Amino acid sequence: MTGVLDPPWLPLVVAPTPLQRAPRLSAELGVEIWLKRDDLTGVGLGGNKVRGLEYLLADALREGCDCLVTGAGPQSNWTVLAALTARQAGLRPYVVCYGNRPAPTGNLLLHHRIGTELHFTGRPDRSTVDDGIAEVAARLRATGRRPYVVPRGGATPLGALGYVRATTELAAQCPGPPATVWVATGSGGMHAGLAAGAAMAGAPYQVVGVTVSRPADECRRRVAELAAGAVALAGADACPDVVVRDGWLGPGYGMPSRAGERAAELVAVTEGVFLDPVFGAKAMAALIAERATVPGPVVFVAGGGAGTLFAAPAVGMDGAM
Repeated sequence: MTGVLDPPWLPLVVAPTPLQRAPRLSAELGVEIWLKRDDLTGVGLGGNKVRGLEYLLADALREGCDCLVTGAGPQSNWTVLAALTARQAGLRPYVVCYGNRPAPTGNLLLHHRIGTELHFTGRPDRSTVDDGIAEVAARLRATGRRPYVVPRGGATPLGALGYVRATTELAAQCPGPPATVWVATGSGGMHAGLAAGAAMAGAPYQVVGVTVSRPADECRRRVAELAAGAVALAGADACPDVVVRDGWLGPGYGMPSRAGERAAELVAVTEGVFLDPVFGAKAMAALIAERATVPGPVVFVAGGGAGTLFAAPAVGMDGAM
């Protein structure tokens, strides 16, 4: 997979992140589980998004940009890591969030600490962020600034190359090839990069994504497009296999679910690892539900998101959800 090294790349991840055997969780579930600790990528509170930002920010610097504009929800892990790494690269971060400005807890508090300029669309529809990003970027250009614009979640073929690279890292760590690699799939960049990397390497395992944002068909199409784009950027000839599980969204995107809370508690008490309630917890709930038919060993990518642990109430606490 030498082609993946051709685009500009800015080293940000403290790599390799650990691949940790989970013996007590494995015993509980009856299947061998390993945790790929991408909650320990080394920027801020850690998280998987840093891998894609290694390519996106390198591209921003190559283009001579002086600021970064992106967006997502008010408690987005993506926007915090984008803002932090932009600061590391010498770019000023601008972030657009859907909805109204809430109290600064969790990831919003972290944005305040690093001086991110925040904009709120005033509407609850997530798609309003896209127009907001375009508007902020246009205003910046009108003042002579050079913004680098990244869509919600950083999900682009270029950003997906971060997890194509991670596939090589994972292969070097595994004592043998896993049967499956499980991830939470939101904007789709991590899933797409791992699927593309596996196809390019001829790996014998499936990458299973648990959708926590979109309907399964839409998610599958989106991940397939991103994976194909990443393969093309890498100059490779491969056809990624995209596998999606649904039914684990719970009450909605960005909201904890009962199954997810139970899954996160199990991982915490058996392995001392916290899963975020929006992504990782729901993906683990799906894996637990399918454990009787899932062959091992399984690699579960813990993608981080620690900031949301201090913003989202647990299901059943104080009457929440």
